[in-house]
Amino acid sequence: MSTPRPAIEVAVIMQRVANTGPAARWQAWRWELADVVMNQPGFGPEPRLLYQNESVQQWLHAGYKLELFADDAEGYYLNVSTDQPSFFVLWRMEEQANVADEPIARPTVVSLSYYDAGRWLDAQEQVEQVRAPADVVAWLQAFVDE
Repeated sequence: MSTPRPAIEVAVIMQRVANTGPAARWQAWRWELADVVMNQPGFGPEPRLLYQNESVQQWLHAGYKLELFADDAEGYYLNVSTDQPSFFVLWRMEEQANVADEPIARPTVVSLSYYDAGRWLDAQEQVEQVRAPADVVAWLQAFVDE
């Protein structure tokens, strides 16, 4: 019987931000990664609007299982050995309309591996990173050390 892979459940917060300056003439809004947080029992499977004002909307996307794989230990090592270990999030625009009847940014995959992020970028995917909290970095470091 095989032992389960180390894993955590996370949620991704994407934000829709009003463009300013010359860029606003062509595109009023842009999407970007705001944060990755630990998943909570009350988080549902559908995107949920967390916050909104005239220049920002923040959307919560929950239920992403982040597993660690032994054959990707070097990719994790490259992450934890940097000054700013990070989550990497691949996201795409989805045609499902949000409250403004516009497409919404939907995270597809979350990883802690530099190699995953590199492969996604090589495939011309939209990938962003956000700093991982100390407890996640310690968990990842323990895996790499083992």
